[in-house]
Amino acid sequence: MAKKKTSKKRKTRKTKQKTKRKTKKKSKFKKVKGVYAETQNVVVSASIHRDLPLEKLATKLERAEYNPEQFPGLILKMDSPKASALLFSSGKIICTGTKSKREARKAIRAIVKKLEAIGLKVKGRPDIEVQNMVASGSVGGRLNLNEIVFKFENTEYEPEQFPGLVYKLPNSHITFLLFGTGKIVITGAKSEEEIIESVYILRDQLKKGGEL
Repeated sequence: MAKKKTSKKRKTRKTKQKTKRKTKKKSKFKKVKGVYAETQNVVVSASIHRDLPLEKLATKLERAEYNPEQFPGLILKMDSPKASALLFSSGKIICTGTKSKREARKAIRAIVKKLEAIGLKVKGRPDIEVQNMVASGSVGGRLNLNEIVFKFENTEYEPEQFPGLVYKLPNSHITFLLFGTGKIVITGAKSEEEIIESVYILRDQLKKGGEL
């Protein structure tokens, strides 16, 4: 009797993993060496939907300053994350000093925890909105500010008072400070993406004007 040979078939079926990968939106601008922007400050506002007893908070919260004769809000300084906040009796909070929207939201949540720790009830999540982002960077080359002020509209330049040129980007809420070294300061943006794109728009305008 011949023995039947049995062969084990290996399963080679490939299992398809249904994982959604987050794809970053490709910028329409090509990266240029020396051109960059880094967020330095994020200003957000928040509402916690309740009145705040500022006099009580001034005595209960550490690193709080309240002088209603000079300013109607309470100033609160924080270490983690490092930020400063203005608290108003209406329940509105303005937070500044963080370098990202994530840190700004973290700071607002930390403030809410401090309020709850001293017995103030806060219902729901606070409404948080980015008001302004400030960034610094470079356009990748030196600039002749005396020529730019004559070639471009929406500019202000008084070198005797300040070494930077103020340029308001057309059809935008973004304003630049330009320096002869090519360094820039960006204000008025609401997101990191808006900051980066505005820098490349500025660079394109400068190149078309023969300034780079």
